[in-house]
Formats: sequence, C-alpha cells, structure tokens
Amino acid sequence: MSEVTIDLSLFFTNTAKLAELDRYIQKAKSLAGDGNEVILTGAAPVWLYLKIAHALHGKARKLIYNSPVTGKIVIFDHSPD
Repeated sequence: MSEVTIDLSLFFTNTAKLAELDRYIQKAKSLAGDGNEVILTGAAPVWLYLKIAHALHGKARKLIYNSPVTGKIVIFDHSPD
C-alpha cells in the first residue's frame, strides 16, 4: 500500500465548478490508484471533498483528510491492520 496525497486546490483555478465535477472525480481516481492510502488536502469547497471521498470509497484502502487546522482525520479505513 502506497501513500498518495491529492491536493484538491490544484484541480481548478480560482473557483471549482460543478460543471467540471466528473473531470475532478476522474482525476482523483486516477491519482489515487487502487488499494492505496489516500490523503485529501488543499483549499476546496466541501461539496468537492464529499464527492471525491464518495468516489474513492471502494478504491482507496484508507482515506484521510488533512487540514492545517485539524491535522489528519481518518474518513475510512478498510485495511486489515
């Protein structure tokens, strides 16, 4: 299992757009790979975090949200450890 960090703020310029949601999801899935520990970070709207997290369920073994305010928060962990 590899650790993959995905900075959602790099997915768009200035403002994330709902019309681009499918593209954002495909990019996140591609970057995440299969069975990895994925860390989501970066300034992005809540709806984008929620949709990406939903899309990565079943693809990532472990999903973590990392913020300068909260630090790392485990969203889900399907690893057998």
